[in-house]
Amino acid sequence: MAHAKAYEDPGTPEEQSRRQFMANATIVIGSVIGLVIAAPLVTGLIPSAAVLGGGKSWSPLQDQSKFDALTPESPPAQIYFSRTVRDGYMPPADASDYVWAVKMNDAQIAKMRADRPDLFNNPGGEVDYPVVTMGYVIFSSVCPHLGCKFNWRPDLNRFFCPCHNSEYARDGAHLAGPAARGLDPLPLREVNGRAEITWIRYKAAIPDRIIISYT
Repeated sequence: MAHAKAYEDPGTPEEQSRRQFMANATIVIGSVIGLVIAAPLVTGLIPSAAVLGGGKSWSPLQDQSKFDALTPESPPAQIYFSRTVRDGYMPPADASDYVWAVKMNDAQIAKMRADRPDLFNNPGGEVDYPVVTMGYVIFSSVCPHLGCKFNWRPDLNRFFCPCHNSEYARDGAHLAGPAARGLDPLPLREVNGRAEITWIRYKAAIPDRIIISYT
């Protein structure tokens, strides 16, 4: 008994080419549809700015007496505070961090205004808070170059970042090294005799201050 053999016939070269084209087109169209569907799903997995930042908040400085003891002649003081850390969708956790506090007189404030006009003459910019409050300036402890922690070097009479040798004056002005801007100030206020700051994380390695998140 003879069996049909039509299904075993590969067809002409033109038919084979047509079938291959349709198969490839189906794969491409399916991939595009998959990307369109997957894009919003992946975006939904990326934490939003609200999740990362949590909005503005105020944290009291832990060593108020150290802050109060500062004078315009004092070296900058390293003062710790507690802040809430948010990492994606992990539960918020408290962490200890520190800032650098500087006390200034009128002449020092005037010099800072002249040396760092971007902090004072930028209406509507990222620094939308007083840089100097009650004669004090608070600097973030994060180097604006690549995010390392810098220190005050009494022997150099300046701030120094050991990661890539960026140097800054007492008023935070950039003096040397690869950093693209001076030190980043933070908001300061006084509540019932206690100093409080808002922690701001700025984007590193660029001249402008772009806020990444608040704590």
